[in-house]
Amino acid sequence: MSSTKDLLIKNVRPVDHREEAGATADIRINNGIITEIATGLTPGRNEQVYDASGAYVSPGWMDMHVHLREPGFEHKETVATGCDAAAAGGFTAVACMPNTNPPIHTRDVVNFILKQAAGLPVDVHPVGCVSKNRKGTSITEMADMVEGGAVAFSDDGDPVQDSRLMRTALEYSAMLGVPTINHEEDLPLSRPGHMHEGRVSTRLGLAGTPSIAEEIMIARDVLLAELTGGHVHVAHISTEKAVSLVREAKSRGIKITTEACPHHFDLTDEEIERTDFDTNWKMHPPLRTDSDVEAIIDGLADGTIDAVCTDHAPHSVDEKEVEFIYAPNGIIGLETAWSVICRKLLHSGRMKLPEVIAKLTLHPRSILNIPVPTVAVGEQANITIFDTDGEWLYDTDAVRSRSRNTPYLGRTMSGRPLAVYNNGQFVETGR
Repeated sequence: MSSTKDLLIKNVRPVDHREEAGATADIRINNGIITEIATGLTPGRNEQVYDASGAYVSPGWMDMHVHLREPGFEHKETVATGCDAAAAGGFTAVACMPNTNPPIHTRDVVNFILKQAAGLPVDVHPVGCVSKNRKGTSITEMADMVEGGAVAFSDDGDPVQDSRLMRTALEYSAMLGVPTINHEEDLPLSRPGHMHEGRVSTRLGLAGTPSIAEEIMIARDVLLAELTGGHVHVAHISTEKAVSLVREAKSRGIKITTEACPHHFDLTDEEIERTDFDTNWKMHPPLRTDSDVEAIIDGLADGTIDAVCTDHAPHSVDEKEVEFIYAPNGIIGLETAWSVICRKLLHSGRMKLPEVIAKLTLHPRSILNIPVPTVAVGEQANITIFDTDGEWLYDTDAVRSRSRNTPYLGRTMSGRPLAVYNNGQFVETGR
């Protein structure tokens, strides 16, 4: 990482959500502002040069669903280490979930998060709790947190189980102009599930979480959003019918958006059997079936699913290296997201590059009412440089997160973020 306010990027192809990549060009950044985009630019005095050699450049990517663990769980991750991982994954902005200790349920915790993130090359946007202490009983002081910098509300890690509380949250958040993000899970139906309920869980003798536990809660939230006019955002969607429910609600004009994680459009519950109960395959919502994976890819391609996020969920080694039923849910995902996106969405031909870029730039920020950066002369430089087919090994040396809980460790990946520039800082992530 370097604090480089003056930078010349050579031989890069600009692309955004509106159109395919253009011709190779050079981009000059002076004091954090894009001052020239042209061909054949020569370096100025004391200007750092980065030769992108035909790679792409887009507006900086955003992950709207990560767990930075600070305050309270710094042995898993901190704001600083999480942002290191984000930059390595090509992200210049993240929205952090509130299941910390204390939770992000008051303005002072929002302020603490923002203070920890000050000066980093990754913008951090706190998501405040819906309920005090995430207990699901009483509403937080939402307006105060929005004034302090919160961009949305969620009790993520747990759902807002109480329908009256969810109605109130949607009414309040509608007045504040922010979404309510719900972890869609009907707890009495889902607990104590340790994986997807289906043929594999039956063979393995593990208690499963049925798809309907997610779908019933989404159906409830669709009706509450229709009643209140509030904006409900479905977190980490994972089932075929859930995608259909969101698609139908959107067709009726209900204010609903959703996101999907790379692991949910790449991996299935069969991996748990294949890997002999490896806890790095345990996550929540759980890995589901091939038909669910296909439905999520279809939802991304047709616009039903608005954004790609990672649900980056760090856990320490001693927490994960236990029996499967005792291990916490979640994997890290910031550093591997782009490679999975390339393989499953781009290389497969299911989506085009501008469509994918929209899922990482335009839509997450639009959902959270955050200005969308552009790669244009006169604009603040907030960019991601990347390729779509370069191979690299995701080994322990490549991990920037404080934790290592990922099923992708040791794999050769294809497609890699190469560098990011934001807040006057240039971070090279690798070639």
